[in-house]
Amino acid sequence: MTTKTTMKNDTGFFGHPGGLSTLFFTEMWERMSYYGMRALLVLYMTASMQENGLAITVASATAIYGLYTGAVYFMGLPGGWIADRLLGGQRAVWYGGIVIMCGHIVLAIPGDHTFFIGLILVVLGTGLLKPNIGAMVGQLYSSEDERRDSGYTLYYMGINIGSIIGYFVCGYLQTNMGWHWAFGAAAVGMGLGLIQYRITLPKLETVGQIAPQPLSPKATRVSWGVIVAFLVALALVSFSIMTGLLTINPVSIAQNVAIGITAIFCIYYAAIFFFSNLNGDEKKRLLALLLVCIASICFWAGFEQAGSSLNLFGRDLTDRMIGTFEIPAAWFLSANSIFLVILSPFFAALWINLSKRMINPSYGFKSALGLIIMATGFIVMFFAAQFAASGLKVAPYWLIATYFLHTVGELCLSPVALSAVSKLSPKRMAGQMMGVFVLTYSIGNVVAGLLAGNFDPEKPAEMPDLYMQITLFSIAIGIVIFLLALKTRKWEKLAEKPEDDHPGAVIDANEPIKQN
Repeated sequence: MTTKTTMKNDTGFFGHPGGLSTLFFTEMWERMSYYGMRALLVLYMTASMQENGLAITVASATAIYGLYTGAVYFMGLPGGWIADRLLGGQRAVWYGGIVIMCGHIVLAIPGDHTFFIGLILVVLGTGLLKPNIGAMVGQLYSSEDERRDSGYTLYYMGINIGSIIGYFVCGYLQTNMGWHWAFGAAAVGMGLGLIQYRITLPKLETVGQIAPQPLSPKATRVSWGVIVAFLVALALVSFSIMTGLLTINPVSIAQNVAIGITAIFCIYYAAIFFFSNLNGDEKKRLLALLLVCIASICFWAGFEQAGSSLNLFGRDLTDRMIGTFEIPAAWFLSANSIFLVILSPFFAALWINLSKRMINPSYGFKSALGLIIMATGFIVMFFAAQFAASGLKVAPYWLIATYFLHTVGELCLSPVALSAVSKLSPKRMAGQMMGVFVLTYSIGNVVAGLLAGNFDPEKPAEMPDLYMQITLFSIAIGIVIFLLALKTRKWEKLAEKPEDDHPGAVIDANEPIKQN
């Protein structure tokens, strides 16, 4: 049996356990397939029949996009539970990857019905694969292993490399071969990831091999029955929609889903706050964390315009010609991943150097800063939209500048927010709080789709005011969070006190903490 000591002596992948290479390349190819397809969704749905698109209105297409990206994050919650209780991480990643590949294969088949079936399969597969492959990265290291942080850095590098490959390959194929060739390329990418995963699986040894918190045989049967019932119900609803028995309004559904997920977030957060036997210090830390959660929702609602409204701006209102070569619209989205690869080491060094100088901004301040910097990207788009409203196609550097500012904002907020969840949550509830925090991604993505529905490239005169509204709202929320963070900063420092020193903080040593 593999022990953490054995893993510590394993330096087969750039000084890290060999199992990291298995997870690195699997995630790289999965992200290639996900981001490559994500860049095309709104473009394909809004393209005319003559362009072999679906000719869906901008409002409906962006609402569907928001529902899709929001569902990907939301399904990570049951996906993590299935791995923890039923399958184990290794099998969850394997089966999830197979479902994702099948989804891309279905997308590659021309047809309205196959498109939506493919999206559903990708959502289900990603929900099973994404949280569990990230959890297994952490399980490669013991709690004392100092390589953990740099291991996650390598892992996230794989994510960004995969997304860059996806944007360029799928974007090129869409422009030169057609939509469904690009969707097929995403299937090939996931297939390559599955092949290397299976070949190199022994490197993981026992990590994720079994469910860490298995259910009893009876509970297992009941759970599988519920899962099968859910899939059957999903299939029946999908069949009813496709045959016209059930008519839906994507915008209305997105609005209701946003309200529903927000309600779940608020109820769960309140239940933990009021009914979990927390002491005063723990409650103050959760209030400090709530600021980070609010910033995260607002941030992703703006940031995720990249795949929707900004994507449409790049296709219809940007001059994409360089000589005789036309830049595929999807390529603009790669700017975020490229900037992440370039800037991540600088930001990591920045926080370390500030800490050495005893300058350590609070989580709330960093989150507010990230939100405000993201908002400045829409100031750039305000001026770009004014040129577009005058009938001109704007230069590509407007979008590139926007993506640069959004990336800087992401580096200020996203990794900091994850660290805040880990540090400020009561230790005995770390897994639950990470699950609750993931809901902020889901809410932000659905809201992003609803906001993007207002940005119709056919009505460029309306865009400057809409971009300015997003800017002012985001900056206002950022300022409020910053002012409140002046109060909650000292509450964050309470996390540095040993939790078992707090009255009421009773931890069951036999209960493993779930990692998501």
